[in-house]
Amino acid sequence: MGGKIIAVCSAPEKGMIKKDVREGELIEGIGLKGDAHAGFMHRQVSLISMEDIRTMMAKLPSLVPGSFAENLTTEGFDLSQLKIGDRLKVGETLLEVSQIGKECHSGCEVFKQTGECIMPKKGIFTKVIKGGHVKAGDTIELA
Repeated sequence: MGGKIIAVCSAPEKGMIKKDVREGELIEGIGLKGDAHAGFMHRQVSLISMEDIRTMMAKLPSLVPGSFAENLTTEGFDLSQLKIGDRLKVGETLLEVSQIGKECHSGCEVFKQTGECIMPKKGIFTKVIKGGHVKAGDTIELA
């Protein structure tokens, strides 16, 4: 069960669509350096799969990595099999799954345009156990 990171996404303010910055620094106990959601309790780094984004693109073709405010967009790794407490090796970093899904806030642009959002069921939230550099092309696997 291995895959890769295809995007590292960040935004300086909450509520903004994250942009693919290609690489970044994950800080232990904090999250992605420079991202507005860094330091947010147990939801330090969020992940969603490109496969799930593609499913939503049938309704909204303009979707890209970062559209769901995820930090790491994965491909070829089945995020749906994860459970709380699982650990993921992403490049040189180590993440621990801390939450699966979240309540979608009513202001979500994707929900406004399509009537649904995948983050409540498909989004994975993690804590940074071991920080380090992360970039598009890094592998993601169970630790």
